[in-house]
Amino acid sequence: MSMQIKPHKAPICGVLFDLDGTLVDTAPDLVHALNLALLEHGFPPKPLEAVRDAASHGSLALVSAAQPELPDTEKVKIQQSLLSHYQQINGQHSRLFEGMDTLLLALIKANIPFGVVTNKAARFARPLLDTLEVNSTKLANLMPSIISGDSTRYSKPHSAPMLLAAQQLNCPPASILYLGDAERDLQAAYNSGMQGGIALWGYIAKTDKLDSWPHDYRFETPEEVIPLID
Repeated sequence: MSMQIKPHKAPICGVLFDLDGTLVDTAPDLVHALNLALLEHGFPPKPLEAVRDAASHGSLALVSAAQPELPDTEKVKIQQSLLSHYQQINGQHSRLFEGMDTLLLALIKANIPFGVVTNKAARFARPLLDTLEVNSTKLANLMPSIISGDSTRYSKPHSAPMLLAAQQLNCPPASILYLGDAERDLQAAYNSGMQGGIALWGYIAKTDKLDSWPHDYRFETPEEVIPLID
């Protein structure tokens, strides 16, 4: 078990998740859309595992991972095609990470509110959460807070979207656990005074220096979070 705990933390009264690479395995949809865009612009498709780690960092990062030598202007053109394709296939192949349903059911049982803070635009985030279910209930309907990249003036790692989510969960930031798989996620948790947990099951690259990320916990699986809320 990889969970690392720092003592004297406030009891958890709310949990927030990053979306891509933490709550939901969206890489299959994102890479499918990327490959459609690459083919459209005359480039060969990429296997999922070759670019999977970039999926947490946005559409332009995916394009850059696939075609790093292209000038920025060409990358942006492919990015726009990717987003157009993604809107059509969003949610078709995305799934909750293994064990996530167990964690969510434990949160529901413990009456602990949970939600999402993502840099993904609302036009993609909300429809995706409507395609996923826990106990036959749409995931979006179980969340009192869904904060997207365009919900506030600033996006992560700024504290603004985090603090808005804390208000909507009706929890003090110090009693909220934020789970993410990218450095900006953990920096956002730190900036807003929340407890930060690294989701090791997510899109973490071998080159990521996890020890330098501000964090209170590391979790190998979603189930490892459950002892914190019991």
